Amino acid sequence: MQFSIKKFLPHLVILIGFIVISLAYFSPVLSGKQIFQSDIMQYIGMSKQQKDFKAETGEETYWTNSAFAGMPTYQLGAKYPHNYIKSLDLSLRFLPRPADYLFLYFLGFYILLLLLKVDFKLAALGALAFGFSTYLIIILGVGHNSKAHAIAYMPLVLSGIILTFRRKYIAGFLLTAVAMGLEIVANHFQMTYYLMLLVIILGIAYLIDAYKKKLLPHYFKSVGILVGAVILAIALNATNVMATQEYVKESTRGKSELTINPDGSPKEVTSGLDKDYITQFSYGYWETFNLFIPRFMGGGNGEDVGKDSATYDAFRKLGATTSQALQESKQAPMYWGDQPIVEAPAYIGAVILFLFVFALFLVKGRLKWWLVGGTVFSLLLSYGKNLGFLTDFFIDYVPLYNKFRAVTSIQVLLELCVPVLAIFGLVRLFNNFEKKEEKLKALKYASIIAGGLSLVFLLFKSSLFDFVGVNDGFYRQNYGHDFVDALIEDRKTLFTQDTIRTLVLVLLSAAAIYMYLKDKLKEKWVVVAFGLLILFDLVGVARRYVNNDDFVSATLVNKPFEATPADKEILKDTTFYRVFDLVGGAAKPSYFHNSLNGYNAAELKRYSEVFDFYVAKNNINVLNMLNAKYIIFENESGVIPYFNDEANGNAWFVNELKGVTSANEEIKALDSLDNKRKAVYNSKIYKNVPTQYQVDSLASIKLVAYKPNYLKYQSTNANKGFAVFSEIYYKNGWKTTVDGKDATHMRVNYTLRGMELPAGTHTIEFKFDPDVVKTGSTIALASSVLFALLLVGGLFYEFKRK
Repeated sequence: MQFSIKKFLPHLVILIGFIVISLAYFSPVLSGKQIFQSDIMQYIGMSKQQKDFKAETGEETYWTNSAFAGMPTYQLGAKYPHNYIKSLDLSLRFLPRPADYLFLYFLGFYILLLLLKVDFKLAALGALAFGFSTYLIIILGVGHNSKAHAIAYMPLVLSGIILTFRRKYIAGFLLTAVAMGLEIVANHFQMTYYLMLLVIILGIAYLIDAYKKKLLPHYFKSVGILVGAVILAIALNATNVMATQEYVKESTRGKSELTINPDGSPKEVTSGLDKDYITQFSYGYWETFNLFIPRFMGGGNGEDVGKDSATYDAFRKLGATTSQALQESKQAPMYWGDQPIVEAPAYIGAVILFLFVFALFLVKGRLKWWLVGGTVFSLLLSYGKNLGFLTDFFIDYVPLYNKFRAVTSIQVLLELCVPVLAIFGLVRLFNNFEKKEEKLKALKYASIIAGGLSLVFLLFKSSLFDFVGVNDGFYRQNYGHDFVDALIEDRKTLFTQDTIRTLVLVLLSAAAIYMYLKDKLKEKWVVVAFGLLILFDLVGVARRYVNNDDFVSATLVNKPFEATPADKEILKDTTFYRVFDLVGGAAKPSYFHNSLNGYNAAELKRYSEVFDFYVAKNNINVLNMLNAKYIIFENESGVIPYFNDEANGNAWFVNELKGVTSANEEIKALDSLDNKRKAVYNSKIYKNVPTQYQVDSLASIKLVAYKPNYLKYQSTNANKGFAVFSEIYYKNGWKTTVDGKDATHMRVNYTLRGMELPAGTHTIEFKFDPDVVKTGSTIALASSVLFALLLVGGLFYEFKRK
């Protein structure tokens, strides 16, 4: 027992160190402050209705009316029954946000290196290098929490896979199942998809190695075990996975039936996102060196260049006051790459990349090749449209690749692979397998490559680069030639400063290794030296972009929006209606109203298309159809609410149904359709539908009860009639009854609900009660029980065996 405690003690110290470092980096959380994350502010606006509903009723709603005229909450933080793997995740994230994610970065990577049989001191070093990679810190700053969440569990998944291939079948299965379960819990399927691509590369490397060593039976046995673990992990997350799979087909990530654009031009029909949208953020070839020199391309779109900069002087010459010029200089547009906007460079670290190059000459075998393969693969795909033949191949032929945008995000794979191989460079440095001459040769090559690159850029920067950005034409037109010249001068300055910084770090790293090889420095001091160099290097850059200034009071984070006089005036109306806000932005309207606006990467496809065709163009006919009773706009009097007394209301009877045979015809008909009296439907989907109805002057249909997931109407009509409901049609989950008996409704007007009602007085009810949640929760419960039994059985077997 004493031996076990003594063996575990160093790891406990390391874990406590990770907690301390995570809290130290985000120290304002200790005083109750929270980081202001732009994406989370939007999420709070979008999710307020469902959270308020839960607080008031204790019930989870899987539908919200506050955004995009109505949508499922599956991608808005919906909570599901029996999601016990989520409870485990919450237990691991016990620190205040975002320190919890930083801790997860450290923890997962540390475990991965330990299972790769790296000494705990070097494993801790690698964990710090991974966790403080600039991109991983930046996404915490802007609020890409689910992305950070998924990235943090990637090393843990790899740990389970590697453990299985090392013939630790039971432990490997259990770790892979729980790690993959946690990965899916993060709910960022793009990151999980990229992880799958890396696992395929790892699998190929292990397959080749198994073939050479005649170990194919073991290889395929391991693969079988891992497949079982992944299936179990998916089952643990069954509700989320099934609901997402059901929803994605109806979202903007699914295939559109339209073959025209809003302007009438032909549209490229794809099964996923538009190719230009996917590749909008494509890494430039020269930007590759941002990984090595942080402000190689100027850094981000808003760099603090300070009072001593040419940009500051340029603002002063343009008439800005001292304080104005200083403020503007804190957000100077230094980035001069090809992407539309960049928050910060994806800097991995000069020290880590030097060690990576050093390792290339010392590390051999399958470990090296899957890490190098993953690095090169992710870098090439991150070039996007700049390496069109490869990107087009993946978009056109690789399943699911066209469901995700921002191809630069795939660099998370190299941000994982590079530190692993870099640490193995130190592992090989300290072992006795390689001769000292080989280590000195590797040091020489790494120093020439890393140091030589830095020198070339320093000496020939003026002839290699023009430092002109894609937006400089705009600045030249609005601020003049001298202003752009000032920007270019500051870009050169930042380039020079950071290149010198990188060169110095490379030389110090090389010196530490050289002194060790010449017996001038002991191993433990080399580890300490690299620990200090890595922290100085990565934390120094990360703090430029995410620091204490990003923290504000918890109230400002939890209640990020303030109602304007226009909002307050509209909120006096206690009826059910929608608001179209032309001023408040994407998610703010959803915080206060049932809104036509919204902010989400996967809204319902049909509504999105109607929005692009008509709502965005202020087409009053379609706004009426969507029951936009208020339109917020700005004029010389300020921000005011316009009362639209022509809005159709919650539901109405129509005289006529007009059948069309294609999605193009259906959406085009909305432009001139007299939607108060007529409705359009797709006759290929709905057969034998009566097209004429008689509506007398006394006929009415009113909404008499409302919840986000429940609508109740009372109708009176002397004749059989057809009612159109100003509610978004979603075929999965909405249950309809008339007078308590099951009924069916159909899609009309491209995105609304409609149904035939018998003559007389009737009660119509819509309830969102998705079967996918019930089925998924049952599977999740059964899978959790199965996993618990397997865990207990596995532990008992190992205990008995030992």
